[in-house]
Amino acid sequence: MEFNLTKDICFFDLEATGLNVIRDRIMQIGIIKHFKNGKEPEQLDMLINPGIPIGLEALGVHGITPKDVANKPTFAQVAEKLHAFIGNADLAGYNISRFDVPLLMEEFARAGIDFSIEKRNIVDMQRIFYKMEPRTLGAALKFYCGKKMENAHNALADVEATIDVFKGQLKMYADIDYEDKDGIIISAPVKNDMKAIHDFTQDPKAIDVTNRLKYNDIGEIVFNFGKYTGQPVKKVIMKDKQYYHWILNKEFSVQVKNIVKDLMKEAEKGN
Repeated sequence: MEFNLTKDICFFDLEATGLNVIRDRIMQIGIIKHFKNGKEPEQLDMLINPGIPIGLEALGVHGITPKDVANKPTFAQVAEKLHAFIGNADLAGYNISRFDVPLLMEEFARAGIDFSIEKRNIVDMQRIFYKMEPRTLGAALKFYCGKKMENAHNALADVEATIDVFKGQLKMYADIDYEDKDGIIISAPVKNDMKAIHDFTQDPKAIDVTNRLKYNDIGEIVFNFGKYTGQPVKKVIMKDKQYYHWILNKEFSVQVKNIVKDLMKEAEKGN
């Protein structure tokens, strides 16, 4: 299929040091530019030295190490080239509205370039997906059970619909294998076994329901927010008692506060 274009369009994706569009930096950018005049698409792919540490979670996703980018140019050094390549093209990609576009705009701003999106169309495949395949209970009931939602947002009716959806999922996926992003295949994980369902759907690194704390790759409890993101909670609160008390006095969940208190007790016993 050929795209019906009234202007050029750049499909692009970024890999970064983390997920904060203000604090984090671009490490890799890949662009495929399609032209309105129908000429052959052009590609641009470059690694970029971010100049700041790479988050452990980000490293686990894209695998780009400090060594990989140590001798690569900074964003400021390639900004003019990138800006010229993109030109006045529209922008397209998956989840670019929330992450890639704002991060790219921040990087251009730091390089002294005004990268405006006011006259660009933003084409986000994730938003198409979510709008055309809504993740509501009513949509799930229709998809799995062929039923129309009646009396929506009545608590008991919603529970009954949820039970029907679960039964439909167990039936639909009974013999379906799952392949994750790394190509690892799990044999028929959706089965009539609550422990198996839990293990399949829950993040094994998650600790609290608000996702403020998590396990790192060696089983330590680390912060998943703020200035100490990725750092072991026990070590941080022993070193920075003020931060410990700040957590206890701010609007964190009871679960988070209790975990942090327990870790402080363990740390003090260790001393």
